[in-house]
Amino acid sequence: MTPLISRSGAGRKGLVTLICGALATGGITAASVAALEPGVAAASSHREAPLISGTPQYDNTDLYAFVSPDKPDTTTIVSDYIPFEEPAGGPNFYQFADDAQYDIHIDNNGDAKDDLIFRYTFKTQIKNKKTFLYNTGVVDNLTDPDLNVTQSYNLDLIKLRNGKQQYTSRIASDIPAAPSDVGKASMPDYAKLRSQAIYKTTNGGATFAGQADDPFFADLRVFDLLYGGNLSEVGNDTLKGYNVNTIALQVPNDLIRQSKSRPTVGIYATTQRRNARGYYTQVSRLGNPLVNEVVNPQKDKDKFNASQPKDDAQFLKNVTNPELPKLIEAIYHIKAPKEPRNDLVSVFLTGVKGLNTLQPYATPSEMLRLNTSIKPTAKPKRLGVLDGDNAGFPNGRRLTDDVIDEALQVVEGELVGSKNDLGDAVDKNDKSFEKYFPYVAEPTSGSRGPLAKGTGSGSTTKSALGDTLSGSGGGTNTTLIAGSAAAGAAGVLLIGTAFGWWRRRMQRPY
Repeated sequence: MTPLISRSGAGRKGLVTLICGALATGGITAASVAALEPGVAAASSHREAPLISGTPQYDNTDLYAFVSPDKPDTTTIVSDYIPFEEPAGGPNFYQFADDAQYDIHIDNNGDAKDDLIFRYTFKTQIKNKKTFLYNTGVVDNLTDPDLNVTQSYNLDLIKLRNGKQQYTSRIASDIPAAPSDVGKASMPDYAKLRSQAIYKTTNGGATFAGQADDPFFADLRVFDLLYGGNLSEVGNDTLKGYNVNTIALQVPNDLIRQSKSRPTVGIYATTQRRNARGYYTQVSRLGNPLVNEVVNPQKDKDKFNASQPKDDAQFLKNVTNPELPKLIEAIYHIKAPKEPRNDLVSVFLTGVKGLNTLQPYATPSEMLRLNTSIKPTAKPKRLGVLDGDNAGFPNGRRLTDDVIDEALQVVEGELVGSKNDLGDAVDKNDKSFEKYFPYVAEPTSGSRGPLAKGTGSGSTTKSALGDTLSGSGGGTNTTLIAGSAAAGAAGVLLIGTAFGWWRRRMQRPY
């Protein structure tokens, strides 16, 4: 294995810059912050275009589509949003946008126009607006009065013909979404909350919305001159410990495909945001991984997010004459394959012949293509089709598919005789995926990290700050909380006083 970009390498949706957020809270030392994961250096790959990077609630980070391993007569589609959710990022935890339409699009006849749209719309409820808290006590279930901020959603099925809407039917109404996992004290049985957020639909399918572990795995230091310019920056899953907001939908194969004899469907996801006039504008679009990250140049990224598959001819040159192989050649002296890259056209725009082409004369367009007649395998291979496993990427995309390694190897000519073993040395997710719907792993809890000093079996939770405030360390939890709040307020007051003194001093004439 060559650990360049080591069988997992080119980067996630929008392989861009590393973003580090540093938030300080009273009583947390620099050492304890450094001990928490994610580490001090974490790169962002869900920020694929300039405009959408500033509005993460609408940013579709990944799209997966696969024949359900435990229900092969159904297809599961997983669409993720809000990149790099810090698990402890309260008090305003992570919510779907109330002014958005989160759409999953299906093209089942190859004309690059929608035949079906599954639309999710969310509504936020706040029980007590006089508190800053997300939850006011221990949350035992989704209807618990202590869960102060909740979300629910409607799911509609829109049927179209030649891209024009025919009618809409409501599949599910007022379904509760799973909340952010605040921590073990607030949500001691998060698995129970998640199970309550799974809704069985009347057509034999299921739907879920809520927080989950980010299923994408990669070393995103690819943006530092392709892993440091000397392969020194590989092997670290920079998405470890971060969460996303997930929409998961399980639907019968017969509902989405044209027929059993034409079993392939094209799938992509979009987000529409409502503007001040009440109209919706598309602001995010995602089909295959990495396209708007490393295939489209800066000038086309926002345009792609606002575009439709039927108009994808405008981006054809980005696929046939890609930039990434040239960068790899310049830095690592691996010769770029000959252009035009028609092999990449089959992967990203038409489907692979004999595997997942939609129709004999399908319109080239960028979307995931899934052959629903190919049964899931009991032992998926992470390199999918490249390793003889036709149930994996680029035939749809499973959670376990190592799309970074697959994409790198294909970009470097694997399909045209240039055999290679490129990747980023990150071969699997840090958490195991579940065997049943919604399959994604539970989110990382906000209470992660080392316990306070003095915590142990049968002991009272303490910290150095708590011991100081309570004198001998025997204060109650209420005393500790009140003391911490007072200390924080005093700190703000001192800073404010010092700032005022500084301003007066600077205004003095000399």
